[in-house]
This record gives sequence, structure tokens and C-alpha cells, in this order.
Amino acid sequence: MSHCSGYSDPSSFAEDGPEVLDEEGTQEDLEYKLKGFIDLTLDKSAKIRQAALEGIKNALASKMLYEFVLERRMTLTDSIERCLKKGKSDEQRAAAALASVLCIQLGPGIESEEVLKTLGPILKKIICDGTASIQARQTCATCFGVCSFIATDDITELYSTLECLENIFTKSYLKEKNTNVCSTPNTVLHISSLLSWTLLLTICPINEVKKKLEMHFHKLPSLLSSDDVNMRIAAGESLALLFELARGMDSDFFYEDMESLTQILRALATDGNKHRAKVDKRKQRSVFRDILRAVEERDFPTETVKFGPERMYIDCWVKKHTYDTFKEVLGSGMQYHLQSNEFLRNVFELGPPVMLDAAMLKTMKISRFERHLYNSAAFKARTKARSKCRDKRADVGEFF
Repeated sequence: MSHCSGYSDPSSFAEDGPEVLDEEGTQEDLEYKLKGFIDLTLDKSAKIRQAALEGIKNALASKMLYEFVLERRMTLTDSIERCLKKGKSDEQRAAAALASVLCIQLGPGIESEEVLKTLGPILKKIICDGTASIQARQTCATCFGVCSFIATDDITELYSTLECLENIFTKSYLKEKNTNVCSTPNTVLHISSLLSWTLLLTICPINEVKKKLEMHFHKLPSLLSSDDVNMRIAAGESLALLFELARGMDSDFFYEDMESLTQILRALATDGNKHRAKVDKRKQRSVFRDILRAVEERDFPTETVKFGPERMYIDCWVKKHTYDTFKEVLGSGMQYHLQSNEFLRNVFELGPPVMLDAAMLKTMKISRFERHLYNSAAFKARTKARSKCRDKRADVGEFF
């Protein structure tokens, strides 16, 4: 059993963005700074708007602020819409990332449905716009998948989103047999579209899942020959999840090309290709060993995720893919949201949030001041030790 653990301090923000609140800060401090960031999303400077979007996103990824967000939902949605429409690549990426976290904060319901209703058409337009930045289209594809997973209430809209994403990643499918899929600048967009499509497939009705399996089961394996390691892994994990869904609907499910597929998977699980980077080969072999076991033996290597005093067992591909998607969006804030976010706790069947008393919180958290004191003491001790080693006279002086 593999283990991944960590506890995200609810007052410290994600690694990749401006920090909004000190650990000793109060809720009022946080809300005051967030109001300032919301105002700055209207600034004339694109860099300032982008930093403001990132600041809000990092705050919402690291702390539950449902009431604050609910009151300002329309303002935040307007800001995101404006930045998606008028901004350039980096600003659009920041806006899309914020939209994902906004829907995670709101959870399913009328509010998030209205956010998706406003932003969905814009996200779709950017994803399909060949002249837009690839990085912006990639982030919008992830955002579209996450927001649709949370907020889609209309089944026809869900099918429309699936079709939009399909139209993107199927461009990587092989047109001819016995050739390799060459990566292009669009490959990162195709990967994000495939992963979002796979996520949405997990909430589709059985009839729709059957249709999609028939359409893609024999084409998806062609992506395993891509020269991009991330595409190979995304395709492999999506295949494992499709097998899991198919067998969940029919325990006697039979795949016609099983022998050919297992040969490809086994080759990837033992890949020794000298032309590939060692890091890529290690990463690929580890993942494809698990995928091969899933396809051949219907087995899944259970993972344990620890957060605070709780733990969650990831025991199937659907759960793993859902966890990985939200982890990508929330970063280090995932641990905190697993503890406090009712929507995510419902998704992973964790029950109501566990109430922690002050003593428990103290054992889980070390303040910035305490950390500073500890680091200072350690620094002084190291400095003293070095001084003694370098200057024998110091030892003689202490002896007398």
C-alpha cells in the first residue's frame, strides 16, 4: 500500500502565487485583503489584474470562505468573465483557475450553475479557438471539466461539454496503423481535454457511458504510442478507468483486442528505450505496472491519503482520477478542503466534517513565530559548532 500524506495549514496559500494572509492573521484581515484583490481585478495593468486573480485563487484554495464567496459571487464571476474575454494568455489562465476554485467553494447548486452558465460559453470558445494561447486553452479545458463536474444540472449540456472535449483530444488519434503519435505544441491541450472528458464520463448515465466506450475503446490505445510521456500516461489511466466502468456495468465484459493491448501495456511497464529520459521511463514504468494489473487482473493498488487526524483510501481508478483532478486545481490546499469542504467530502464519501478541538489543532499546527524561534536556535547552534571547530582558541578560552 502506498502512502501520501500532508496537512495544509489553512492560513498559508499555495506554492505558486502571492501569499495573502499571515498565519497569525484573522478572518477579518483575510477578507479585507481579498476585497482589495477583487477591486484590483479592474486595474488597467494586466500584471496587476493577473496577480489579483492569483491572490484570490490561492486564498480560496487554502481556506473555506463560503459565506464571503456567496456574497460576492456575481462580482467575482463578472471579473473572471471580463479577464477571460479581454485578457491575454497568462491573465486568461489565472481567470480560469479562479473559476475552478470558485465552483469548488460553492459546490453543486443554483449559484455554481449560474457561474457555469455565464462562463461556460466563453471557456468553450477559448478551448476551440485555434488562435488563442495553447496554455490558456489547456487551463480552460481543465476548468471546463471541473466546473461542469460540479455544476452541470442539464444532461444535454453535459453531453455538449463531452463533445467539445472529444473534438479536441481525438485530433491526437492515429489516422493510420503501425505509426507513432508525434507530439505537437497542442499535445498539452489534448491531454487536459482527455483528462476532463474522462472525469465527466464518471458522472454520465450508463447508456451514454456505453456509447462512449464503443466510440473510444479501440481508438484510445493509439495514444499509447505517443512520444510524449504525459500523453501516454493520461491515455493509459483513462483506459484503466474505462475498463473499470465497463466491468462495473457488465462483470463479463470482453475486450476483443485484449492480447494486443496487454502487450503494449507490458512493453510500457518495462520500457528500456534508450532514447527516453530516465525520469520519464521511471515515471512511466511505475504507472503502467498499475494499469497493466488493472486491465489484466482487475486489481488496484490502494493508496492512503492522510489529512489532519483523518485518512482516505483511494481504492479504484474513478476515485484516483477524481482526486488527481482536484489536487491539480487546489494544490497543497487539497488536504484542507478534504477536511472542511462538504462538497469534496460528499464526492469522496467522507461524511460531515470532523470537528477539531483546540488541543488537536495545536498538535497539527506550528505557528510562524514558533518556527522562526526553532530555526533561529538551530542556526545559532550550527554557527557555534562551526566556530569551535575552526578556532581552537575558542575551546581553550572556554576551558579556562
